[in-house]
Amino acid sequence: MVFEMTDLGLMSYFLGMEIKQSKDQVFICQKKYAKEILKKFKMEDCKEMNTTMNQKEKLSKDDGTAKVDETYYRSLIGCLMYLTATRPDILYVVSFLSRFMHCASEMHLVAAKRVVRYIKGTVTYGVKFQKMPNMKLYGYSDSD
Repeated sequence: MVFEMTDLGLMSYFLGMEIKQSKDQVFICQKKYAKEILKKFKMEDCKEMNTTMNQKEKLSKDDGTAKVDETYYRSLIGCLMYLTATRPDILYVVSFLSRFMHCASEMHLVAAKRVVRYIKGTVTYGVKFQKMPNMKLYGYSDSD
């Protein structure tokens, strides 16, 4: 079989991800999508946060606070989940908050909105793959 191909040049945008390529590196981010999340949840003017989660805050299924609209909470967590494709810095907290989708309370929503406030200050963050000359990869395993 023979197929015709057209060279469209370097990729710059794919599935909501912005790709910047150079000779020695590729940078992938979701800046536009992060801004859309801020707009969708009406948090464009919110105060930025330096961290994704309050380390002293303990979240549980029964925390005694009022329940929130599960559809809203699920939508927020779903948007954040897609953002984790290029944002490993929020991966832990988003997956932790996803545990409470069926019993979301005010406390869970506040924690999720804190992540959005963190994103507001870090919309340009992403993943950079860089060419490393003479790189050696070592792996260790303990199979006890």
